[in-house]
Amino acid sequence: MPSFDTVLDPNLVEVRNAVDQTIKEIGTRFDFKGTSANIEFKEKEKEITILGDSDFQLDQVRDILNNKLTKRQVDIRFLDIGKAEKIGGDKVKQVIKLKAGIEAELAKKITKLIKDSKLKVNASIQGDTVRVQGAKRDDLQAAMALMKKDLTEAPLTFNNFRD
Repeated sequence: MPSFDTVLDPNLVEVRNAVDQTIKEIGTRFDFKGTSANIEFKEKEKEITILGDSDFQLDQVRDILNNKLTKRQVDIRFLDIGKAEKIGGDKVKQVIKLKAGIEAELAKKITKLIKDSKLKVNASIQGDTVRVQGAKRDDLQAAMALMKKDLTEAPLTFNNFRD
């Protein structure tokens, strides 16, 4: 039976490259000279930490990061931006988590969308992915198009397509 998996999975290599390019740009820009502006990426925890002297500086670094991610075809909807926190002295820190894996609420929304669409496919939640099965390949492609059109809050990708 033809099937595919719906996943929420950022390309960590491209995220790493975007963070590295952001670090280089911070080092060369005149407005960041002599400041504590910095960014680091923890791959295992899937989180990016931005450090700066003020909220404005955090926004500038985040804008640079967003531009670099966009150039590398990484959807910025993967970013779950946390609140800016004050740390020792006049420094500010912000943690950005990368969304990976479909949460239970979104998975339920996907299965409900597919059931309500009257397409001849079945959706089942399997951990942090949603597997969609159908008798015809055309029905599966219609389900993909439906999800891309209706679920804009998450950058869903489809893999493991089996015929």
